[in-house]
Amino acid sequence: QVQLVESGGGLVQAGGSLRLSCVASGRTLSPYAMGWFRQAPGKEREFVAAIRGNVGNTYYADSVKGRFTISRDNAKNTVYLQMSSLKPEDTAVYYCAARVETYYRTIFGEYDFWGQGTQVTVSS
Repeated sequence: QVQLVESGGGLVQAGGSLRLSCVASGRTLSPYAMGWFRQAPGKEREFVAAIRGNVGNTYYADSVKGRFTISRDNAKNTVYLQMSSLKPEDTAVYYCAARVETYYRTIFGEYDFWGQGTQVTVSS
């Protein structure tokens, strides 16, 4: 079993930055693919970014490419999402997810463990 706890959300003005953290316990994350998803009110959960296990290749949704960066610190069993140039449309609850496979996926049903989410609100 893997427990994931996100932190770092908050209220920020448009153009600002935030860094989300996802700390895992229960297993070592390094071999697993990790993803960040988000869900805005009234909308479906959508893929944001993912990082491959072991190798660390990354992949981003077009809507955040060039503004967000996913990374991992295996020594700390932690995954990060650095968000810059934030826009009001980035407002959502952000979720961290772990997939018990090396290669990432962009569909939330392909992930095995989820955190509780952290709210990000971007004001205009």
